[in-house]
Amino acid sequence: MEDKILASCTVDELGSMQYEVNVWGEKPFDHKRMYTIKAKDDNSAAQECLRLFVEEMECLRDAVTEEN
Repeated sequence: MEDKILASCTVDELGSMQYEVNVWGEKPFDHKRMYTIKAKDDNSAAQECLRLFVEEMECLRDAVTEEN
């Protein structure tokens, strides 16, 4: 069974529909990422950056699985 990727984030508005989103995961995906994104609102920015984080963590997990 594959581990679920659990993550949280904070969103700061930079102006002109730009947002800085800090995302961090829970073990075993306890990485941190910072994204700057243009979005219609803070919820959309958060959802997209969480999606990007999960996608990246899946790639990392798959790379480790292929090595073993």
